[in-house]
Amino acid sequence: MSTRQHLWTQTAYLKAYRFAAEAHNDQLYPGTDIPYLMHLSFVTMEVMTGLAHEQHAQPDLAVQCALLHDVIEDTAVTYPDVAREFGTTVAQGVQALTKDAALPKASAMADSLNRIQAQPTEIWLVKLADRITNLAPPPHYWTPAKINAYRTEAQTIYTALHTASPFLGMRLAQRIDAYQRYC
Repeated sequence: MSTRQHLWTQTAYLKAYRFAAEAHNDQLYPGTDIPYLMHLSFVTMEVMTGLAHEQHAQPDLAVQCALLHDVIEDTAVTYPDVAREFGTTVAQGVQALTKDAALPKASAMADSLNRIQAQPTEIWLVKLADRITNLAPPPHYWTPAKINAYRTEAQTIYTALHTASPFLGMRLAQRIDAYQRYC
């Protein structure tokens, strides 16, 4: 019999999935007709795969934050809403993954990475997984400069967070290399 601990719980996953589905109900992934929930599912799949390769102390935290990572930034859901439903640890993780809209775009990523680094490493996994997922073919309307900047930003994320997950760090490095074809 294996002594391996459960990676995450179905109850935690389903509660966050339902909450995210309701919050992002009418949203589409930018530039597509795909429901935004697909993006959240892809990010969560990356996180769950990372958790299957490496041991982390709070797998439910990682899975729930993966599913909820955009609810404060992109919906009417607030920090208190997340805290009430999922507790302060999850709410703090989601808040750290939320860009500060009051900051100039040039400093928003550095601020976000600093806040993520102050969180448990399970939150770092979510940011790595988010960028892995987003390094897909860029929208047709992106300029070459925006595509290059996005790749450079991915390298910044990799540098700041890859130590939290060698597996997801490797996945992100591979995606950054493959993204070069769009630059």
